[in-house]
Amino acid sequence: MSSTTASTMKKTTLGPSGIESSAIGLGTWAMGGWMWGGGDNAAAVLAIQASLDAGVTLIDTAPAYGLGRSESIVGTALKGRRQEAVIATKCGLVWHTQQGTHFFEEDGHPVYRYLGRESIFHECEESLKRLQTDYIDLYITHWQDSTTPVAETMDALLSLKKQGKIRAIGVSNVSPETLAEYLQYGPVDAAQERYSLIDREIEQTLVPLCTEHNVAVLGYSSLALGLLAGPIDPARQFTGDDQRATNPRFSTANRVKLKAFFEELEPLRKQLECSFGQMMIAWTLARGSVSVALCGARVPKQAIENAAAGAITLRDDALLLIDAAAARHLNALA
Repeated sequence: MSSTTASTMKKTTLGPSGIESSAIGLGTWAMGGWMWGGGDNAAAVLAIQASLDAGVTLIDTAPAYGLGRSESIVGTALKGRRQEAVIATKCGLVWHTQQGTHFFEEDGHPVYRYLGRESIFHECEESLKRLQTDYIDLYITHWQDSTTPVAETMDALLSLKKQGKIRAIGVSNVSPETLAEYLQYGPVDAAQERYSLIDREIEQTLVPLCTEHNVAVLGYSSLALGLLAGPIDPARQFTGDDQRATNPRFSTANRVKLKAFFEELEPLRKQLECSFGQMMIAWTLARGSVSVALCGARVPKQAIENAAAGAITLRDDALLLIDAAAARHLNALA
């Protein structure tokens, strides 16, 4: 199964907003280059357009992905096709002010967690310019800010919604307690959290609250930074600022465990006529914890392959096989 069409892509709704989205979303963090060893703008534009052609409508980006680079790429790619896309972008990681809490350095710029009212308004305007649009479909607080009351943050988001600059409100990297606080002040349409076969913590923590309040869950890192895309050559080197170079999950020992895991699932992969990556993406949707599986891509081939997972349905027996193989080989990776 190497391709899909818009007609076979699974669909979902983003919480109370009623916005319809593809069940597979395109994540554009790697397109920004930062922490991924650089990037190719032209290839990224083609990847976004290939995703749209394959039925992916949700395009997820953020200002922090390359200090605006990823958003600008999305804006370029969507020229003439804006109505085909559901744009999700974020606020709360800032470099125009030193308010809030220092988080990290990116290309020589100190980046802060800050969700103050005026800062959110500023960020929204900058994102609209880079995205070359007059509205954002889903606006997400990227990381939470302990220095700003949730009431102030939510008031700003509701103001932007009233102005028509955003259509829906989301949160990311949030505890159940903080999400509950957001919900005191108005509807939250989506929560974006890490979720994959080896990152399942939210099943017990956040998902029950989201289900209770009709908050759609967007799972990011569906392939665990590429770890679950298929066997990785133990000799492969990750260079530059590529985060995988220092990530212990990508150790040689873990790659050996992954090889055994994928070997055990090879008969199922052949039966499904798909790639290992597609199988893992389909697993995230089949488990029912997330409404959208976000998958990163930097070139059209990757984007098309990821999109095809939106047409795969895994039966219960396939899910049991995958879970059993994961229990045997991958528990130590989590």
